Amino acid sequence: MPDAAGPLGLFLSAFLSATLLPGSSEVALVVLLALAKHDPALLIAVATVGNVLGSVVNWALGRWLAHFSGRRWFPIDEKAYARAAGWYNRFGVWSLLLAWVPVIGDPLTAVAGALRVPFVRFVVLVTIGKAARYVFIVLAVAGWTAW
Repeated sequence: MPDAAGPLGLFLSAFLSATLLPGSSEVALVVLLALAKHDPALLIAVATVGNVLGSVVNWALGRWLAHFSGRRWFPIDEKAYARAAGWYNRFGVWSLLLAWVPVIGDPLTAVAGALRVPFVRFVVLVTIGKAARYVFIVLAVAGWTAW
């Protein structure tokens, strides 16, 4: 039976990292790659699914709770929300390809929900961007370990 703890931990790290909670799924991915116990393609898939699902939570928060954005308990501060809205206004729906970028990515996914970006379009663009990031990390680690 394969060791599922590593991929499960990666999934949870990726999910939490994509929500507004702090985390670093990239570090978890690199550690699992270094251990060489799991297929890199499986790790990319697990990290991508977890990270996209976390972004879906942000989209839902934006979609149904954006009118509370000025409240102290709202998980996105006003500056981050305004910065993400600026990115979205400047680059449109294509900005969702950058949902993986630290600082702006999480608020950007909430802004997409608030602006009512269609869910399927949201998921496709966010998945492309997030999967590309994990593929890049795996290739970078593979290249680095080849030295």
